[in-house]
Order: sequence, then C-alpha cells, then structure tokens
Amino acid sequence: MRHFVVEIIYKVPLAKIEELTESHRKYLQIGYQKGSLLVSGPKVPRDGGIVIARGDSLEQVKDFFTNDPYYLNKAAEYRFIEFNAKSHQPFLDGWLETQN
Repeated sequence: MRHFVVEIIYKVPLAKIEELTESHRKYLQIGYQKGSLLVSGPKVPRDGGIVIARGDSLEQVKDFFTNDPYYLNKAAEYRFIEFNAKSHQPFLDGWLETQN
C-alpha cells in the first residue's frame, strides 16, 4: 500500500461548499468502509480539507476522489502528496502494515 496526504482546495465560496458538505462526508464514508481512508477534516482556516488515504497506486486514490461531490460539482481541486510512513503510533500498526 502507498500512503497519501490529500489536500482539498476549495474553488467556490464557502456557502456552496456548505451545500455539498453532507454529501461529501457521506461519500468519504465509502473510503472509510473500504479501509482506504484514515482521517479527514477541514483545514483551519476553512479554505479546504485534508485526508490521509492509502491505495495500491496514486491513480487508485485519484480515481476515488473523482466521485467526490466536491469534484463532481467543480467546487474543489485536489493535491496528492505521497509519503512513506516511517514512524507511527502503535494503534496504526494494522493500517500501515501493508506499507511497501
């Protein structure tokens, strides 16, 4: 598994983002159920969000986000930053154990 920080960058006013937030969060639940997302939430200040994700490839992670309501409504763009987790809290052992 490869690991990524996904930065979501809002492209529309916050009022439009707020209209889409519930459906965005419901969509992210699919990733949590599949075990491909670890944590997510809005940035401070609220001009976007951060997601910690994993997948077999960058393309797989990008593909997941092409169905995000923010993306489908042209409300956000995404920046994908791959990283190698070298140190972590013990409770993440199972989530990180498939690291290459």
